[in-house]
Amino acid sequence: MKLTTRDENFIIRSASEGDVKIILGFIRELAIYENSLDQVEASVETLSKSLFIDKSAEVIIGEYKGKPVGFALFFHNYSTWRANAGLYLEDLYIRPEMRGKGLGNIMLTFLAKLAQERGCTRFEWSCLDWNIASIEFYKSLGAQVMDEWTGYRLSGRNLERLACKEL
Repeated sequence: MKLTTRDENFIIRSASEGDVKIILGFIRELAIYENSLDQVEASVETLSKSLFIDKSAEVIIGEYKGKPVGFALFFHNYSTWRANAGLYLEDLYIRPEMRGKGLGNIMLTFLAKLAQERGCTRFEWSCLDWNIASIEFYKSLGAQVMDEWTGYRLSGRNLERLACKEL
């Protein structure tokens, strides 16, 4: 899939296996922005397997004048209350020098349209609480803060510890 957008210089396309190094580069840039590069465990091999063999998630790439400038990684989640799939945006990243051109807005609009085409009733994502610029941007789109919910995560040793317990 390759889609032209309202900005004649910007296209959105589905990532292919040949894009894995570009995707990993964007992930690392995002991690630097979020002060968490030390937490990135992804590699070309693990991304290639999870995205293009296991198909655990999907990626779109935004190109400006033929050059990759951003990406979005997303997957389906599920609402038991609605008995329907939703679209969950794990990461959206636009290179700093390309921000302010409306490219993130275009990518989110594409994903909202994709969610509707797939019959999803929700389009969700998380944002770090210190990222005020992004929070204000999301609110301007009409996104609601889910402040009555608190996210939880098990990983590393804590995940292993729970998984090792007797059933």
